[in-house]
Amino acid sequence: MTAPGTRAGTPAPADTDDDLDVEEALALVREPREPRPGAAPAPRTEHAHGEPSAHRHRATPWPQARETAARAARSGGRRAPVSVPLADALGLTLAAPLDALTDLPPFDTSAMDGWAVAGPGPWDVRADRVLAGHAQPAPLTDGEAVRIATGARVPADTTAVLRSEHGRLDGQGRLHPAREVVHGQDIRPRGQECRSGDQLLPVGTLATPAVLGLAAAAGYDTVTAVPRPRAEVLVLGDELLTEGLPHDGLIRDALGPMLPPWLRALGVEVTAVRRLGDDAKALQKAITSSTADLVVTTGGTASGPVDHIHPTLERIGARLLVDGVKVRPGHPMLLARTKENQHLVGLPGNPLAAVSGLLTLAEPLLRTLAARPAPEPYALPLAEAAHGHPYDTRLIPVVLRGDAAMPLHYNGPAMLRGIAAADALAVVPPGGAQQGAETELLDLPWAAAGIEVFFT
Repeated sequence: MTAPGTRAGTPAPADTDDDLDVEEALALVREPREPRPGAAPAPRTEHAHGEPSAHRHRATPWPQARETAARAARSGGRRAPVSVPLADALGLTLAAPLDALTDLPPFDTSAMDGWAVAGPGPWDVRADRVLAGHAQPAPLTDGEAVRIATGARVPADTTAVLRSEHGRLDGQGRLHPAREVVHGQDIRPRGQECRSGDQLLPVGTLATPAVLGLAAAAGYDTVTAVPRPRAEVLVLGDELLTEGLPHDGLIRDALGPMLPPWLRALGVEVTAVRRLGDDAKALQKAITSSTADLVVTTGGTASGPVDHIHPTLERIGARLLVDGVKVRPGHPMLLARTKENQHLVGLPGNPLAAVSGLLTLAEPLLRTLAARPAPEPYALPLAEAAHGHPYDTRLIPVVLRGDAAMPLHYNGPAMLRGIAAADALAVVPPGGAQQGAETELLDLPWAAAGIEVFFT
């Protein structure tokens, strides 16, 4: 959670394991409590735009916020497919069926090193050899054999391939089988895997390494795919350093180095990373001139004196889709439609709060833009009890140990020590979760198995 005026990478003033400092103060604004008997009514705080703070902080429930982000990506309609070389297609979604352009195998081939033989043995062995990558060899006659390599084209009239370890040569150079020879053994017949024109994979298939290998085998140089989403990162805050140790009220920027590779791990092309400081005019120019599918900002989403996100979005006529989420850390995140086919995700400035916003709003939106299916939800029991917020969902870094998830310490909104060691984030419901409670988990892109990591 970011206090008003707290910027990207700035620690909260009293960051503790239970998030009940500035986070709780804003909870009291959002969730008015009954006054004590005889107490005077609390004054209604007004924001710079004349809106009551209770209205400004009317947050969206966490599951609904994720659904809103995915729905926002669909609102722009289907994105035009592109033709992508196989070397650049990893992680993209196929926008056209993958139909075989050839038979696989394209001709009868040997499945083993050994001899191609014709008829019953023993066989006279030809002096030549049949190697992979060569033209059609001369046919065999009954009683004849020829040395053959794996993947080589089988001579016409071959009965079977006899593996090297299953044959022996006598003193006259004749080949004898060490076991029964079955017709067609160790021969991969033409079209065994598919025939030309067969559909190998449907629209919507994720281009994994194996898919790219199959496409190449089937004759493709390129595939037709949904284009990779493009994102631009705008880092805000006058107090941020890009190198060296903190000094004189200046601190290191943690989000500038973290967000671009995280977005790339989600399969996104990061087109630019800009450090704008606390300059409202520069922020407006950067947003309005961006051609990315998604603009990601860091900090400035609250209502402090240099928090320019809300006023800027109002000036450019953007439509706020999510203005605050009932999640800890990261409540003051937001999602806006800035153009017909462009959105902005405003992340809080505290680092772990920004991670929360990234997974809550940016990930569902980008995944939907890429036409990738949502991961199947899963849950594991907690190895220890997890403290919860009274009203909001809480995201806590965990490590996976066997069949349980172990909550990590250092999980305050300004801390990255926990998430740096984590395998996932546990979705802790309001009120917390006891030891052994089944709890939903959100995998981190580099911790998930398989094709979930796309560092482009």
